[in-house]
Amino acid sequence: MDFDFSDEQEQLRDSVRRFLAERAPITPYVRAAYDDPVGTTDDVWESFCELGVAGLLVPVELDGPGAGLVDAAVVLEELGRALAPFPYAASALGTVSLVVDLAPAELQAEFLPGLTAGRVLASVAIDVAGAHRAPRAPTSRARSTEAGWVVTATKLRIAEGARAHVFLVPAQTDAGPCVFAVDARGPGVSVEPTPTVDATSRTATVRLDEAPGRRLDPDPDATSWAVDRTVDLLTIAACVDGVGAATRALELALEYAHERHQFGRPIGSFQAIQHLCADMLCSVELARAGAYYACWAFDGADDAERHCATVMAKAYASEVLPEVGEAAIQVFGGIGFTWEHDIHLFYKRLLTLERTLGGSDDHLDELARLTLGQ
Repeated sequence: MDFDFSDEQEQLRDSVRRFLAERAPITPYVRAAYDDPVGTTDDVWESFCELGVAGLLVPVELDGPGAGLVDAAVVLEELGRALAPFPYAASALGTVSLVVDLAPAELQAEFLPGLTAGRVLASVAIDVAGAHRAPRAPTSRARSTEAGWVVTATKLRIAEGARAHVFLVPAQTDAGPCVFAVDARGPGVSVEPTPTVDATSRTATVRLDEAPGRRLDPDPDATSWAVDRTVDLLTIAACVDGVGAATRALELALEYAHERHQFGRPIGSFQAIQHLCADMLCSVELARAGAYYACWAFDGADDAERHCATVMAKAYASEVLPEVGEAAIQVFGGIGFTWEHDIHLFYKRLLTLERTLGGSDDHLDELARLTLGQ
């Protein structure tokens, strides 16, 4: 087995890291995004997409690179390290994957060019409560009318909901579950931004009241499989983003432990600080192993192994990565609590991960269901 990244993946990492350092540094770009209702500017997002990163999951037969989630994880980890307020997971991964899996050729031709170029932003409107169970029992309803399909739903904490142009909404019909593409600015759609502790990860409450929708694949079995797969994809993406943020938080803590002197010696020489940093390192590396195993399983394993790997990765990451952010604050002491220092921004990003698409308890319950049966 080869656990090293390929030369192409390392080149991708370097390109993304260099772009983020030049075009979206924490100061001033990310900090300015805290007060911006949109979060990122169109020119920076579209320039980022010009690197080719938004189309990684588009298969070769649809004129894409045919890359996998391991390749996309390289991008996700760098976004987490930089706290980038980009709609990458929601639009470039979750939506693209669902369009590739379910949309007919004409909708693929309509959506994919805009999504991969960054001109169109989209989000998958998944029921947050028990997200891994939502595809099997969507709470949204859709019905056919003379004018076409209409969708009624209330979706909480939808990623990038306030700036999306399109929502892909799983909904129940008389024939079974289907996914509908809904114009986010169209009639019957109400979007209310939801404040969170981390302003780089924006969510919104989305209400659909008989909103017109375009149906993707009408086969309920295909829909359930594709939405299950997309939920796992978005869950893995959250884990990898968290690994990136936690890795950078650990690096900052180690740098400070070498630089800060107390009683005539670096605080990193004190055993209490060493224990904190050692525990942080163990947590980060174990979370990284779990997240990348889930990426591999998504790309190459069967559905059961993919889902189990996802659940295990998220159960662990939700529990330990926020603790890494908390420990980093402890290493910094008083300065870590100030607005001027960056370390609290990483902590907030990791706190958001804790509840994204279900917390540790939710995923442990799902793991028990998988292991012990219904």
